[in-house]
Amino acid sequence: MQLPKVRLNQLFITLLLLSTTIVEAQKNKGKLFIIGGGKRSDVLMNQMLKVADLKTKDFIVVLPMSSEEPDSAYIYFKKQLSKLTPHPIVMLNFDKTSSQNKVLTDSLQKAKLIFISGGDQTRFMGVVRGTPIYDAIHKAHQNGSTIAGTSAGAAVMCENMITGNQKLETKYTETFDNIRYDNLEINSGLGLVKNVIIDQHFLKRSRYNRLLTGLVDFPNHVGIGIDESTGIVVRDKNIEVVGESEVIVVKNPKEIKKAPKNHLVSIKSLEMSVLIEGQKFNIQ
Repeated sequence: MQLPKVRLNQLFITLLLLSTTIVEAQKNKGKLFIIGGGKRSDVLMNQMLKVADLKTKDFIVVLPMSSEEPDSAYIYFKKQLSKLTPHPIVMLNFDKTSSQNKVLTDSLQKAKLIFISGGDQTRFMGVVRGTPIYDAIHKAHQNGSTIAGTSAGAAVMCENMITGNQKLETKYTETFDNIRYDNLEINSGLGLVKNVIIDQHFLKRSRYNRLLTGLVDFPNHVGIGIDESTGIVVRDKNIEVVGESEVIVVKNPKEIKKAPKNHLVSIKSLEMSVLIEGQKFNIQ
């Protein structure tokens, strides 16, 4: 039996509205507050609290698994933030066993501000990847929570996460001596922001070569270098700079050529911006 044309049109419109509603529902309601490491001023922390917009019964969770000294990372953070907010601040120092604890992961999911400490991003993802912790962070973000992090806690925000290591060198260095393709070690991060490579301590440690190496390997990504005591606020695809220093944005490399000798590379041109507090940019 063939449906009348009018009913088919109505069915099409209904399906279209339903699909639009589903897409809207899948959009993350939360925000990201990503700090490039270094000292965190009270002004910067108050900006983070303002972005989080905590209500009366809301609480804050610190995830210190990046740090070699998780207790110290938590104590330092709590000491500063307790002066600025009356909201409870709790530490959830997960390991592989406690990552399966539903009571703890449910508590994490309900936190309205989740802060990821500095340290080693690979150590953090080694605990979180493929566990209910990962899912809880994503659900919290989808439901409107703010996910914040500094240094290593900034790197983990990306889908393609810088580890800091070089594939072509055996010794770790804080910056790269040159720009070579297939040299930057990348692991999977939290994926809270897509098509972006974030580097931290950027101007302080002169990490231009490292970020450009990432852009060569992922030319469709936006490279964001965040300096110390500085951060970015990510609201969906819209980003705003906050803090004391600058954020470097590089994108759209043109005519990338890779030389077989020594993995050297040339880039004909690319877009670069130097941004300060209050300035905004978009990512795709």
